[in-house]
Amino acid sequence: MLKSFSLRTNKRDEMIDVTQKVEAYIKEMGVKNGAVIVYCPHTTAGITINENADPDVKTDMLRRFDEVYPWHHSLDRHIEGNTAAHMKASTVGASQHVIVEKGQLLLGTWQGIYFCEFDGPRTRTFYVKTI
Repeated sequence: MLKSFSLRTNKRDEMIDVTQKVEAYIKEMGVKNGAVIVYCPHTTAGITINENADPDVKTDMLRRFDEVYPWHHSLDRHIEGNTAAHMKASTVGASQHVIVEKGQLLLGTWQGIYFCEFDGPRTRTFYVKTI
């Protein structure tokens, strides 16, 4: 079973918690045990799992990504000027796997699934595949 989700990002760099969307989908599909893959088909966005209790974690992560991958670098050659977004997306990764046990995502107490935008604002897509 595969589901496509669309979302609108509002900033150049943003982490959007999509955990509830994934949870709702596994409930809708009646998945009791197995796994889900959450996949981003974009080269300047990605999917990660990280803390969802303290919003400062997202703020700090985005700031540190900017420190490591500054938006403007004199040696960047990519014509679109978004090399930093490509670097951030490669660092985060395109997908995450999550175990489903007894109808629930097997995430840690403080974990959430995030769609990470690094070249917004845009309308984006991500997919959830149940196994």
